[in-house]
Amino acid sequence: MWLLYAFTGPLLWAVSTHIDKFLVDKYFRHSDTAVLIVFTALLGVLALPAIWLAEPGVLAPPWLATCVMTVSGILYMGAMLFYLRAIQSEEASVVAPLFQANTVFTFMLGLAFLHEMPRWQQLAGAALVVGGALGLSLDRDLRFGSFKPRLVLLMCAATFVLALSSVVFKFFAVHDEFWSTTFWTFVGEGLFGGAILAVPGYRRQFLHLFRKNPGAVIGVNAANELINLGGGLGVRYASLLAPVALVSAISATSTFFVFLFGILLTLFFPRIGREDLSARNVIQKAVGGVLIMAGVVLIQVYAGPN
Repeated sequence: MWLLYAFTGPLLWAVSTHIDKFLVDKYFRHSDTAVLIVFTALLGVLALPAIWLAEPGVLAPPWLATCVMTVSGILYMGAMLFYLRAIQSEEASVVAPLFQANTVFTFMLGLAFLHEMPRWQQLAGAALVVGGALGLSLDRDLRFGSFKPRLVLLMCAATFVLALSSVVFKFFAVHDEFWSTTFWTFVGEGLFGGAILAVPGYRRQFLHLFRKNPGAVIGVNAANELINLGGGLGVRYASLLAPVALVSAISATSTFFVFLFGILLTLFFPRIGREDLSARNVIQKAVGGVLIMAGVVLIQVYAGPN
C-alpha cells in the first residue's frame, strides 16, 4: 500500500501546480513569493486544533523531539521559499529538472542518518524514475538550457533543505506517533509564516490581497493548500512504510502528471491550459512516462525486506 500513498503526492501536487499557475497569473503577479508561503502556514495552524482534539497525545513527545520536529516544519517552508524564488525568475520547465536533485540528497541523507540500504534493483528503478522526469523537462531542442548560478544555488538549497526535512521527519516519526510528528511540523510551518508576517512589507502585501479579492484569494488558496496538504500527508505516511529515498523517487513523477493534466486542460479547457501538443513534444513526454513506469515496476517488485 505504500506505493499508493506515495503516488498521492505527485498526483495532487500536479493539480496544485496548475492551480498555482492560475493564481500567480491572476492574483500574485506583483507580490513577493514569500506571501504565498503564508497561506500554507495558515492552513497548518488551522489544522492544529483539529489534530489535537482527535489525538490528544500529540503533546506527549519529549521536548527535544518536539523541537526537532518543529525545525523540520521550518526547514520545509524554507525549502519552498527557495523554490518559489527560483521559479519566479525562470521558466517552470527550466526549474523542474533541478528539483529532482531532491532524490539524490535524500538518498545520501537516508543512508547517513537512517541506515537505509535499498537493493540495487530499487536504485536502478529510482534512476529510471528520475531520468524519465528529467527527460520530460527537456526543451523542444532536447536541451536543458543554460542555468544561471543564482538559479542553481537556489534549487540546490531548496532540494537539500527539503531532503533534510523529510529525513528528520522520518527519524522522529519512527519513534513517535505519526500525528504527533505532523502536529509539531505544522507548528514549525506556522512559526515560519508568522515570521514572514512580522515583516511590514510582506504584511502589507498580504493584507492588500485580502482587501482586493478576499473571496477568490481565500477560497482558491484554501482549496489549493488542502490539495497540497493531502499530497504531503500521503508522501509522509508512505515514508513510514518504505525507504524515504524511494518515496522521494516516486515523487519525481509529478512532472509527468503536470504534463498529462496540461494536455487535458488544453483539450477541454483551452483558456486555462496551453500545452504544446506537437508530435515531437508528445513523443518526448511519452518516452519519459515509459521510463518512469519502468522504474516504478522495479521499485515495487523489489520492495520486500532485504
